[in-house]
Amino acid sequence: MIRGAAFGLIAALSLSACGSGDSDENPLTGSSGDSDGKTLVVGSANFPENQLLAEIYAQALEAKDLKVTRKFDIGAREVYYDQVVKGGISVFPEYNGALLAVAVDKTSTATSTAEINAELKAKLPSSVEILDSAAAEDKDSVTVTSETAEKYNLKTLADLKPVAGDMTIGAGSEFKTRTQGAVGLKSVYGVEFGKFQPLDAGAQSTLLELLKNDTVQAANLYTTDPSIVEDKLVVLEDPKNLFSSQNITPLVYKSAVDDTAKAALNGVSAKLTTEDLLEMMKKLVNDKEDASTVAKEWLSQAGLVS
Repeated sequence: MIRGAAFGLIAALSLSACGSGDSDENPLTGSSGDSDGKTLVVGSANFPENQLLAEIYAQALEAKDLKVTRKFDIGAREVYYDQVVKGGISVFPEYNGALLAVAVDKTSTATSTAEINAELKAKLPSSVEILDSAAAEDKDSVTVTSETAEKYNLKTLADLKPVAGDMTIGAGSEFKTRTQGAVGLKSVYGVEFGKFQPLDAGAQSTLLELLKNDTVQAANLYTTDPSIVEDKLVVLEDPKNLFSSQNITPLVYKSAVDDTAKAALNGVSAKLTTEDLLEMMKKLVNDKEDASTVAKEWLSQAGLVS
């Protein structure tokens, strides 16, 4: 599921991290990662929105005269999280609810932003911390076409229970084993799909095509995907909060970020809204604009770069 170029990076990160032990040394830079003349490594997962957010972080840091190395398209959380904990990555744009439920405490029942962040601060490994969360959110969803919603009278996830056995759901491969995924759909709503179609987490455009041509009848789409509105897709309501709050939140390796870096990242969080994110994703996905250009435009409009 991981692209070839990313696989080589992951292997290098893993080898370096294994040799770092309990040291604060950054295995990518050979330094502690402190920003006084050293390099901050900004990472991203393997889907466009996260890469855009990482580019925003990188440019915000560079605007404060901090040195940055970009390590994008690494893979899913199951791959990159340990690299942040080990110090191979200094800064990562995370989604707080998924970070808690997938990587930190799979038994957590926290759903609100405040509850999630309180648990993260208490339970994260001592080498890392979260900074301020943005108002911007991008949640997982189970989404269907308007035709499928009408055919089965679907409004909420609970409505899937009697019909999901005859349906195929498409999603990133990790969705199958996640509590905020197929496992939770079964335990919380009693929903079990007849078939599961795995895709790379970055293959949202492919997933949309499979949904629209009825190869899959449901899809795990991100709620800031502009195609949801444009194609009149139906995001099924989640009354039991299976998918928790997913605020954009910087996850950082403590010894790699100083107060200047923290202020730059918190400045992004203070300005970033869900509406901003949706607008940027339209430019990125529909207009095919470059992520660095979209990031620079938003940072300028937000008054974070000159």
